[in-house]
Amino acid sequence: MKLKKIASTLTFSAALGLSALAFNAGAALPAGAKAPDFELQGALAGKPITFSLQNALQKGPVVLYFFPAAFSAGCTIEAHDFAEATDDFTKMGATVIGVTAGNTEQVSDFSKLECRDKFAVAADPGAKVAGEYQTQMQMKGKTLSDRTSYVIAPDGKILLSYTDRNPETHIEKTLAAVKQYDAAHPRTH
Repeated sequence: MKLKKIASTLTFSAALGLSALAFNAGAALPAGAKAPDFELQGALAGKPITFSLQNALQKGPVVLYFFPAAFSAGCTIEAHDFAEATDDFTKMGATVIGVTAGNTEQVSDFSKLECRDKFAVAADPGAKVAGEYQTQMQMKGKTLSDRTSYVIAPDGKILLSYTDRNPETHIEKTLAAVKQYDAAHPRTH
């Protein structure tokens, strides 16, 4: 009986994984591509902000991560992980920004509670910016941003493009890319 239940669970999990892939609209922009510029409304520590990629890149590399929806389980885990790593990114001159097309009316609360006042979160209604970065998916009849992280150099070139539904690995991949960039481009201050 236990073996039958395990087999059933594995079959269901595999089907879920395949159906999730079917909803992905396409591959994310690759490393080496020019990052599309954008400006979005969002929040930092619960306070309204306007985030401009062009302005952020003037300060150093940008860690741009797209996530499906504020306050969903995986997105909350990912926000906590990015919050814990934000000081490490900041020491290397990088700015972290989370962008979501899901639960956009909740980005202010999400920035305060789940991002722990550490980094900005921007709302992307209709996943328009996610579309420019080729990281959209369909879920329950809505167009959302897929879980994709980018590291963008100050010249606008994408250094890392990483898509994985598992939120756990995004911090490791983005930190490694920023460390590599930082080592090759020492700052004078």
